Amino acid sequence: MDDAGMPGKGEPAEARYLSGGTQNVIYEIRRGQERCVLRMPPPGAPPDRDKGILREWRIIEALDGTDVPHTAAVGVCADPEILGRPFYLMGFVDGWSPMDQHGRWPEPFHSDLTARPGLSYQLAEGIALLSKVDWRARGVGDLGRPEGFHERQVDRWIGFLDRIKNRDLPGLEVATTWLRAHRPRDFVPGLMHGDYQFANVMFGHGAPARLAAIVDWEMGTVGDPKLDLAWMVQSWPAGESGESDMTYVDMRGMPSRDQVVAHYAEVSGRQVDDLDYYLVLAKWKLAIVLEQGFQRAGDDEKLLAFGPVVTGLMRSAADLAESSDYR
Repeated sequence: MDDAGMPGKGEPAEARYLSGGTQNVIYEIRRGQERCVLRMPPPGAPPDRDKGILREWRIIEALDGTDVPHTAAVGVCADPEILGRPFYLMGFVDGWSPMDQHGRWPEPFHSDLTARPGLSYQLAEGIALLSKVDWRARGVGDLGRPEGFHERQVDRWIGFLDRIKNRDLPGLEVATTWLRAHRPRDFVPGLMHGDYQFANVMFGHGAPARLAAIVDWEMGTVGDPKLDLAWMVQSWPAGESGESDMTYVDMRGMPSRDQVVAHYAEVSGRQVDDLDYYLVLAKWKLAIVLEQGFQRAGDDEKLLAFGPVVTGLMRSAADLAESSDYR
């Protein structure tokens, strides 16, 4: 680490396990007063995760010097001989993740509902700023193929579903046909996160709300950033009642979907008149992604619970397709 110019030169390194799963493991690394975070595939992860971890590194490195809240790019090692798999080091974020709160916002957001709207607006602002990054100038143009992006979405995911499904999904044909017939005539390509939601960001401590970092870039690519927006708001309360399909956070006191989308449009400079298309695509795509988990559930109660979620999402996609006045 000293040879690579890592922070804390000369100090012994201490590692503390933070979290992990089948795709990545994360450790806090301390050297004296310096802290950073190591991210790498676990030993049993498929070989393609090695390329994936290096792809993630390229994205966070490209974000350095931009307005996008992100973890600092500290260092990368592509040599699997060092720790068994490629890895990278990113800056430690002094903040909190909504996923660590067990459905309860930290104070003051738990007690003060008037402080909560800032969390939503900051969330929307994160991808709005991401959509403005000059991805060509940042050297990540090869991470995606924006040409034909929407044409590939339907073909790719229907092909995937055909390989795994063993049940009918009501609404699938309606939503699929509608998506093929209503592709955006044009769009402005940009960097995408690919799984943007409260689960994949960190906030700074205290109020007012401040987005500290967008994290977990496994699905990052160059495509249509408005799909990130739709992914974020597909389960958002339509009004101000707080009733939402988003079960892992308390949405009471949050602004409506329209208010959040309007903030995104203001910050990003992108028009959102065609949001219905992206909402149908987001619901349809998430249903297919979750169907894979349901099909391999076995006795896993968590994955079995995806069953009705999938059918609800697909029905919702079809209902929106049938009711939308988008051309």
